[in-house]
Amino acid sequence: MDGPTLLVGLAGVLATSAPIAVASIGESLAERSGVINLSVNGTILLSAMGSFAVAVTTGSLVLGFILGAIIGAVVALLVAFGSITLRRSQVAVGFVLTLFCRDLSYFLGNPFMGDKGPRLAEHGIPLLQRIPILGTLIFKHDVMTYFSFVLIIVAWWWVYRTRPGLTLRAIGERPEAAFARGARVNLLRYTYTVVGGALVGLAGPMYSLSVKAGWKGTISGLDGLGWIVLAIVIFGAWNPVRVAFGAYLFGLLQWLSVVLQPSLQGIPSQVLQVAPFPLMILTLLFVNVGNAEWVDRILASLPEASRKRVAKILRSLRVVQPRSLGVPFEPD
Repeated sequence: MDGPTLLVGLAGVLATSAPIAVASIGESLAERSGVINLSVNGTILLSAMGSFAVAVTTGSLVLGFILGAIIGAVVALLVAFGSITLRRSQVAVGFVLTLFCRDLSYFLGNPFMGDKGPRLAEHGIPLLQRIPILGTLIFKHDVMTYFSFVLIIVAWWWVYRTRPGLTLRAIGERPEAAFARGARVNLLRYTYTVVGGALVGLAGPMYSLSVKAGWKGTISGLDGLGWIVLAIVIFGAWNPVRVAFGAYLFGLLQWLSVVLQPSLQGIPSQVLQVAPFPLMILTLLFVNVGNAEWVDRILASLPEASRKRVAKILRSLRVVQPRSLGVPFEPD
């Protein structure tokens, strides 16, 4: 593979990973606040179908993306209402909604199966797209891919460099302390869950109106991506930059499965197509291995110098979830 082809391929990885990055950051914000939104998979499917249907009917890409965000926000609002107001299990509410949204997308999307609709066009940024290497990698994409780049930076800055971000981390870690300092914990949890849901909803039209333009029902290839998003959030330790890295890693694995297929003709193509999913799960297990007690026992048996080096590596990979994730808050 020559240099230009490799650059184009890596640029494609950034573009195809953008929906996963946006959805993962949205879910990270919700979980940072203490709410688990398990409806992600169904939300992506329903927003992909709904936005495509609207874009085909009206000819407007803008309306398609707006509807995708609205669908995500409404589903997330139902999760928040069921878990925060009604005190129901967040896991149960989210899981039921993801199944409902998935089946609803297949049912309502039947009339639009195979239709040709509008597609988001690529817009290279003048001058910047001429920069060697970086121009091809970063500055020759559509507007939603650029949005994903900006979102990564803004989300990181918001969470770690602003006072509202400090409050967000507080309501996910110690909501009682945040409440004592004047934070309206449940209102903020509603807000971040809905905003995060809207970002998840945007991932749908980013697929059906750009990356995988069109709607093909059960063969659209979108079912299951929501569960990858949830895994990436854990892999990224609820940090927007690490989460984005996880999204790009998954996109890279998908690209490699296609690139390597001609060289591995003895392996069925179906195996290579699904390989990124178990590989991502194995990666998730790897970054969490440092939390296991048996690892601590093995470390204790190592020589001191080796133990320190291995422990340092494991600490850098270790992820710790927000302490109040999934725990309802009841103000006194």
